[in-house]
Amino acid sequence: MSLFHSSTQRLIDYWRQRSVDGRPPARADIDPAHFASLAPQTFMAGRVCSGVYPLRLVGGFVRDLHGRDVRLQNALSLFTLADRMGLQVALEMGRRRPEPIVVTVDARGAEGAPVPMEILFAPLSGGESGPDRFLGLYQPLSFVSQLRGQPVGEFRIKSLRSTGPANEAGPRIRLAALDGRRIA
Repeated sequence: MSLFHSSTQRLIDYWRQRSVDGRPPARADIDPAHFASLAPQTFMAGRVCSGVYPLRLVGGFVRDLHGRDVRLQNALSLFTLADRMGLQVALEMGRRRPEPIVVTVDARGAEGAPVPMEILFAPLSGGESGPDRFLGLYQPLSFVSQLRGQPVGEFRIKSLRSTGPANEAGPRIRLAALDGRRIA
């Protein structure tokens, strides 16, 4: 059972099918024709250095949601100032242990209710230097009409989750005591 929207999970599964021996797929291994119905919601973010992730390609839904062309803009700048460092750390960790990151956000416009969304960042290999791009997806979790036609000004992060095996739910450590002394 997936914890994510079916479209988010579909792109994660596509990414996993193309990763080999714990390495992320290369950009050349990604064919947008394989997920054509999701193409308007996808983006490609580069990585210049830690903290600088310019958006290289954006689908029509992404552009329309922001009400402008966001290509060349740093992906971090789309998030609240308070959330940027946490996202940067997650993206860098996603490069070191190549696994997709799913960010659950509230998309906020000037008016209307915030729209909950999932934003996927799946690292792509750039060769010897490691992952240097991210394949991304914007997946609304409710109707974008709640924004009342207003463009999204910023995203407020509700949760950040890595999708790797090391982050799956598993048995938790419990404390044990013997004669009142903690032993484990």
